[in-house]
Amino acid sequence: MVNESGIDDLIKQLSDKNGQVREKARLTLVDIGKEATLALTKLLTDKDKQTRWEATKALGAIADPVTIPVLIKALEDDIFDVRWLAGEALVAIGPDCIKPLFEALSTGAKNLFLREEARHVLKYILRDNPKANELIVILKPVVDALNGSAASVEVPGVAQTALKKLSRL
Repeated sequence: MVNESGIDDLIKQLSDKNGQVREKARLTLVDIGKEATLALTKLLTDKDKQTRWEATKALGAIADPVTIPVLIKALEDDIFDVRWLAGEALVAIGPDCIKPLFEALSTGAKNLFLREEARHVLKYILRDNPKANELIVILKPVVDALNGSAASVEVPGVAQTALKKLSRL
C-alpha cells in the first residue's frame, strides 16, 4: 500500500519530460490500482495533453467503474489519442458504462467527438460481451443512429428510449 504523498509524487511524474519516467510512474500507479484513481481522474482536465494521455492510459488499465463519468467527459477531449484511450477504458470497464454513456448522448449528442467515441465503445462492448444478445436489441438502434447522417438530431431521442428500456432489464 502506498501513502497519499507517494501517489502524489507519481502523479507529478506523469508530467515529466522524460518518457521513461512517465511510463514508470504510470505503471506504478496502475499497480496501485483503485487507490490511485481519484488522483488520476483529476489529471483528465490538465492543460498538458501528454499528462492527460498518461492519466487516461492508466485509468484504462485500472478499469474502475467509479471513473466512468470522467472517462465519458474525456470522450470530448480535443486530442484524438486521449479520446481513444478514454473509449478503450470504458470498453475495459464494460457494460456498466452503457447507461451513463446513453445519458451523455441524450443531452450532448451535438458533440461530434462524443458521438464518434460512443460508437467505438458500443461496438466493442457488443463484440466482447457474452450478454450482448440481451443488449443488442437496446444498443443496436443507438449504434445505427450514431452511424446515421443525422446523428446529432436522432441520437438524443434514441438514447433516451434505450435508457428507458435498460431500466426495465
